[in-house]
Amino acid sequence: MSVTRHKVWDPLVRIFHWSLVIAFAANALFTDPESNLHEWIGYVVVALIAIRILWGVVGTRYARFTSFPPSASGALGQLSDIATGRKRAHLGHTPLGAMMIYNLLLTMLAIGVSGYMMTTNAYWGVDWVEELHEIFVTWAEISIVLHIGAVIWESLRTGVNLPRAMVSGVKTVPEGIKIEP
Repeated sequence: MSVTRHKVWDPLVRIFHWSLVIAFAANALFTDPESNLHEWIGYVVVALIAIRILWGVVGTRYARFTSFPPSASGALGQLSDIATGRKRAHLGHTPLGAMMIYNLLLTMLAIGVSGYMMTTNAYWGVDWVEELHEIFVTWAEISIVLHIGAVIWESLRTGVNLPRAMVSGVKTVPEGIKIEP
């Protein structure tokens, strides 16, 4: 089977992605929420998000937010592709993937802001701030499970190994699959 190879994800996008995976997993699964380590990892997450937002404005082609604007019509088109068995490979983020990226960036930022608020004198011990933080963490965990499931699904459905592309930076598209820029 013939394939085409497309350099898509630059090193900063890949390092950001896997660093965020490690930092979020560390805080959600392994650190004591009351510890200084938990707080510092939270600062790392916020710093990563800030770097990614900046890179989304000035970075390489597929890293830029202009290459994957949120689009209801694009998302509906992708759902139609899934329902009808039509296969298209998106070189950057798919329309549904773009919506998930924006969701995760905003959710991680909300976790960071609410977590920081809990450390201030004004909000220390305030129940609604802690509850908000926990709601955002739960939403992030749900979103991450959906994201992983969708990545596996799209990889199997289209034949494009998306996890490998996020490691290597190169998307390998099987012959006969229509490529969307």
